[in-house]
Amino acid sequence: MAKMDEPRTDTITETENYLAWKAEEPDGETTFHIELNNVTLHFFREEWDEFLELVKHLK
Repeated sequence: MAKMDEPRTDTITETENYLAWKAEEPDGETTFHIELNNVTLHFFREEWDEFLELVKHLK
């Protein structure tokens, strides 16, 4: 059983080299994370939404 002060994490999607996951923080905030080899990007909800808009235009 997870402790009350630890975030609950869920994988959003992953490939062989990359991973996107989210964490439900104890304070109610949801954070999003993208692991790109040895770099991890961290986003709050508003930043995540803006990042997803950016990615839509990458093609």
